[in-house]
Amino acid sequence: MSDFDAEREANIARNRALLAELNLTAGLDIPPKKNAQEKKSNKAAKPVQSRKRPRRDTTPPPARETRQSARLKQTTSHVPDPNETPAQRKRREKEEAEQRAKEEEARLEAEEKLRQAKRPRHQDLDISTLAEELEDNDLLTFNEGVMQVIMKTKHPRGIADENSFAFENDKEDQREVKELKERLKGMKVVARAKVTEDRVYSAAYHPEVTKDLIFFGDKHGQLGIWDARAPIEEVADADGEVAAADNSEGGKYWRLQPHWPATSKSSISCIKFDPIDSHLVYTSSYDCTIRRLSFSSGISREVYSSEDTLISSFDMPPSGNEMWISDASGGVTHLDLRQDKTKARWYQLSDQKIGSVSVNPVNDHFILTASNSRVLKVWDTRSLADIKHSKHQATNPMDFDSEVIEGFISSKQGKTCLRGNWQHGKSVSSAYWDPRGRGIVSTCYDDSIRLWDVKPQFLKKDAPFPTFRPITQIKHDCQTGRWLTILKAQWSPNPDIYPHFTVGNMQHSLDIISCKGDLIAKLMDKSRITAVQAVTCSHPSIVERAASGNASGRCVLWAPSEES
Repeated sequence: MSDFDAEREANIARNRALLAELNLTAGLDIPPKKNAQEKKSNKAAKPVQSRKRPRRDTTPPPARETRQSARLKQTTSHVPDPNETPAQRKRREKEEAEQRAKEEEARLEAEEKLRQAKRPRHQDLDISTLAEELEDNDLLTFNEGVMQVIMKTKHPRGIADENSFAFENDKEDQREVKELKERLKGMKVVARAKVTEDRVYSAAYHPEVTKDLIFFGDKHGQLGIWDARAPIEEVADADGEVAAADNSEGGKYWRLQPHWPATSKSSISCIKFDPIDSHLVYTSSYDCTIRRLSFSSGISREVYSSEDTLISSFDMPPSGNEMWISDASGGVTHLDLRQDKTKARWYQLSDQKIGSVSVNPVNDHFILTASNSRVLKVWDTRSLADIKHSKHQATNPMDFDSEVIEGFISSKQGKTCLRGNWQHGKSVSSAYWDPRGRGIVSTCYDDSIRLWDVKPQFLKKDAPFPTFRPITQIKHDCQTGRWLTILKAQWSPNPDIYPHFTVGNMQHSLDIISCKGDLIAKLMDKSRITAVQAVTCSHPSIVERAASGNASGRCVLWAPSEES
């Protein structure tokens, strides 16, 4: 240090000691001097900085009518002529009444337009409407960088054989786990970006292999599409400085608004690609609708809607012609996409909210439901299709409430409807079939992840499962609270690799676990990741790919370091 710096440091030390002697430091905020290591750690923990700045609204605010008391209105209104004739007075009163009627009509029309603007949109929407917040050049890059790439190949969903990776002894399982650990141990944070404006609720990895295209749905009905490996464009800030490489975003993203209004009433609860044609992406929302966006036509179309029942999730069999939809009323809806949506059948399979529904990819007549009633259940939909209303019942012929369902299950005809169930300690957040159609993973608020291995012979017999017990139970903190998206373990959709799933961790890591409960990888980076990675997904065909999102809309791509 120079003589001046040394003298300055000595003065500061003397002043601090004097204040301490006089007991005057309690009301002063004198931060201690930080060493080099602390400065370095604080600098490394900076969150990813968004390169895109919101456009400034240059339009002037609408003029508001100044409120006025009735007394002032009377004094400022037209003063009638005391010498007016009866005919003139009658004509004046008629004109004033007509004017008041026009003003009231205009007021009611404005209020109705405001109400309509806050209601869900049920009409067809084109890309330009969904992307009205994008600049013209951003819309052009979206068309060239996403839509044109997606339309090259249909990428049908892969399905594994139900007997694949089913070994007689544990040594073979351990060998597969070891091989998978070797492949995934090099995965790091290779890209970060604030893809959506609000909390991430759902995610899906597009099967395209030439790009990492990840779709994220947020709390306010926004669909963020992230090309995570696109070249980074360095953008200077207001001072002309370019953001540092480790704090800037990775790739490019575009934000669409398929669900409306842009409030928490439109949170996107689930995202799925069509099993046959990945040009189509389906999204369900708390606005009680499910929409299908076609990248071939550029049109978003509503395929299902309910009056006031919140949609929690949906799933599709490999054929892509049907859809099973779960809701907050404890119901599951069967929708045939080849028929009119008014012919959808609704079954109340629980007395509380069903948080997820999963269709078996190999035996698609089996569905799995997880509900707040703490029970996980396996249903045979062939039996559900046989349910009929009694003649004396005057309910909707397409709706079957819990009384009808319970009566059918207890009958001789419905004894094979409910194949298996398992009581959890608390609400079951989610439950999904693996790509083989025999493994099941569930997450529960009793801080446990449970795994099942259903024998194929159980699925082939027309009878309830002889046994339906989890093969293992893993302790996992699932207490996300109010401000985090519920943790849901998601299977890797890759049918050619040993079954495993990804799940967020309250310690800010992304955990990868095998179908037998072995921890394969714990992906984390304390210097760059400072939030819970609540929502996760994996690439359908590339093993070394995973993505995650957090409560602020920031998303992460995990891949081998050479992919950065």
